[in-house]
Amino acid sequence: MNPRSHHHAHWHGFTQMAEYEPLVIERAEGCWLTTTDGRRLFDGVASLWCNVHGHGHPHINKAIRDQLERVAHVTTLGMSSDTTERLAQLLAKITPGDLSHVFFSSDGSSAVEAALKMAFQYWQQREDPRPKKTRYLALGSAYHGDTTGAVSLGGISYFHELFGPILFSPIRGPVPCSYRLPEGVNESSACDHYAQTIEALLEEHAPTIAAVVMEPLVQGAGGMITHPIGFLGRVRELCDRYEVLLICDEVATGFGRTGRMFASQHESVTPDILCLGKGLTGGYLPLAATVARPHVYKAFLAPQTESRQFFHGHTFGGNPLAAAAAIASIELFQSSGVVESVDAKAARLRHRLGQATDHPNVGDIRGRGLMIGIELVADRESKTAFDPKHQIGRAVCHNAMRRGVWIRPLGDVIVVVPPLVAENDELDNLADVIIESVESELPGGDSGVSTIASRVEQIP
Repeated sequence: MNPRSHHHAHWHGFTQMAEYEPLVIERAEGCWLTTTDGRRLFDGVASLWCNVHGHGHPHINKAIRDQLERVAHVTTLGMSSDTTERLAQLLAKITPGDLSHVFFSSDGSSAVEAALKMAFQYWQQREDPRPKKTRYLALGSAYHGDTTGAVSLGGISYFHELFGPILFSPIRGPVPCSYRLPEGVNESSACDHYAQTIEALLEEHAPTIAAVVMEPLVQGAGGMITHPIGFLGRVRELCDRYEVLLICDEVATGFGRTGRMFASQHESVTPDILCLGKGLTGGYLPLAATVARPHVYKAFLAPQTESRQFFHGHTFGGNPLAAAAAIASIELFQSSGVVESVDAKAARLRHRLGQATDHPNVGDIRGRGLMIGIELVADRESKTAFDPKHQIGRAVCHNAMRRGVWIRPLGDVIVVVPPLVAENDELDNLADVIIESVESELPGGDSGVSTIASRVEQIP
């Protein structure tokens, strides 16, 4: 490997560049990507979970072009563009409950960072300040992004352990998983068990906790960990009872992904602060938002001389081109019925994937809506994981790419997150390729592991 070779000019995130072989996209249309060497790949992870309406949608393309003719960038520090103003009003209208004050940034991690600082500053300067409320409660196996504050919330050692010396320590909650349940807990008692664990932590630490931070319903990068039904609603009740803010990170789950516009709506929950990103622009341009309820916003209002304004802001937050794409995407949501189609598409995809449930190494197929994870295990009865050195998930995804489907694993969880507009025949093909790839890499069960281990170094 020559580190000065041309394809090392671009240093890729979460990618071992010593083993990287270029995969470069030249163009895309609908749910399909075309590489510079002419391969056609189905976009099975919606370009990292953000593409909603397909690539090259004419309505979004036109909105961006029209905005480009007027103004490409205006700061939101003390001024704005009319397009960004319109988007803020639209988000206040479509988000749950009385969420009504929108702070813009450029990516999901930044939206979470803004939420952390917003919650902290709220407790310091509301009418009856609670200056001891400086900590956060985060779930086990949490993932909220890669900036320092967001990483501090994280509970995945693979992503976060290395950076321990520069992070703050949250109060760590349970992993509210519906697959790997604690001893003595079953499916019917899981919600109560996890909620009681959260309550015990709040009972002990509430005077120092500014907010509970969680992904609602599904913890995406944690491995598509799917929460028991009712858990989110219970956490909302507990936050109210113990006077703690609830921050819902819907960067991954928002904008139709779970079959509702926002995952929080499944349990009629309005968080105090909502974090949005990924699908906000339909996957076209970088934009994120942190949306607050009136009681949070009110704590920041005062004469200029009191210095109570929100001490946060980025150069490109609320960029008009990105805002134009977001408005166009929301207009498509309102006119196309794409959210309403998700449940039927998800049921079809899950049914098709269900053909793999008899495979001895398919431990679980889980998720909500078109946000699905397939966990591969060494032993299904004991739910024993494969040794990470075998890189089973990586091998299966590479096999799928040879069959014309682009997917990425989270360890040995195969992530299936297609664009919401994928047609039934495309979803059928996606499921068939995944099943074929699992069976090819694990023929007859875990006996295929030695074969995978012998060739894993050849996988780009």
